[in-house]
Amino acid sequence: MQDGAFSETFRAQLADLVRWRRDVRRFRSDPVDEDALERCLTAFRLAPSVGLSEPWRLVRVESPAARDAALRNFKAANTAALQGYEGERATLYAGLKLTGMREAPVQLAVFCDESTVKGSGLGAQTMPEMRRYSVAGAVMQLWLMLRAEGLGMGWVSILDADQLSADLGIDAGWRLVAYLCIGWPETSDDEPELERAGWEQRSLAVPIERR
Repeated sequence: MQDGAFSETFRAQLADLVRWRRDVRRFRSDPVDEDALERCLTAFRLAPSVGLSEPWRLVRVESPAARDAALRNFKAANTAALQGYEGERATLYAGLKLTGMREAPVQLAVFCDESTVKGSGLGAQTMPEMRRYSVAGAVMQLWLMLRAEGLGMGWVSILDADQLSADLGIDAGWRLVAYLCIGWPETSDDEPELERAGWEQRSLAVPIERR
């Protein structure tokens, strides 16, 4: 690194890393090396947060009872979501694999502590949602660090967040931001699975308006 800028080779590798990051739903059953996982979890310690509040709270979902509750939650939410589609769209939705919760060896529920006093409210008094954005940004860093290790991550959003919090016995001041499935992906692909399935197409350009 020179004058604060990384080399062209590094920038190209970083662009590759971003391109090859995928929302993984299909995992091998191989266990995840704990040292590798610990390295990746430093993404939270190094992540920016509003007012340096570090509002992320991680819960590793390991017990059969906790995993069963989370999976039941997904199934119920997914069944309800299917009712919102009709015809070919419903058929396509029903055929999508939308979670790796059955297979992923590591599962994390990531919460935002909305009541944290750390940071003394700096930047969150006018926009309290910045705490959740901080957690989401840290999750994105984790995603990239996992991919750099060859690991995959899936972000499950088809859930009843309040029910999951109740099932896991979560503090009343915490709000779910992400349920993450982590493990070794069955395959590696730089094309989103939803795009391959015909659900949606990725935009070719970033829309920018000027004022």
